[in-house]
Amino acid sequence: MTRQEVERLFTRRDGAYRFARWGRPVVPVIFGVEEATLSVLKGACEAVVALAGHRMAETDPEMGANLMIFFCRDWAELLQVPDLDGLVPGLDGLVARLEAAGANQYRVFRFEATEAIRACFLFLRMDAALAEQPAQALALSQMAQIILLWSEDAFATRSPLACAADSRIVLRPDIADIIRAAYDPVMPVAANDPSHALRLAARLR
Repeated sequence: MTRQEVERLFTRRDGAYRFARWGRPVVPVIFGVEEATLSVLKGACEAVVALAGHRMAETDPEMGANLMIFFCRDWAELLQVPDLDGLVPGLDGLVARLEAAGANQYRVFRFEATEAIRACFLFLRMDAALAEQPAQALALSQMAQIILLWSEDAFATRSPLACAADSRIVLRPDIADIIRAAYDPVMPVAANDPSHALRLAARLR
């Protein structure tokens, strides 16, 4: 990928470049799915974290879990989750905006003082579009989108997934390479200067 292509993946709608990766081990907890789907999601999380060369843990010392994934059939269900409004301030307004937009997914990130990712809340409304996706594809796509702070439109027109020669669903090689490069120990945990994209692109080559 060229520098310009990499830069677009982290350039937000307001024109600002913003990159961040996780600074602490990832500790997932998942709500609203059956046991079989739970194991698929956790397996995808482990695979993407391993690809990045990052770490997982059993518990986060401050939050218990720092990657919280909520599945629902209707956005209004989120208002019934105990204490969720304490974790996601302005939950009422967020639910109203998601309903008005007809959205089926939303991610809320929290950051460290270093601007590294501290926590992520992932909300998925299982509409027809998401429900028709194989569980493995849905899980891998979502985990790829939480391992870094991508632009809101990074995958609007092209999925982060690809189909391997043996018909397995995998991450696109270019996206996998970016994730690996982003977690290179010599790279910063966060960046707001587009020159960061040049450093990423150099590691892809």
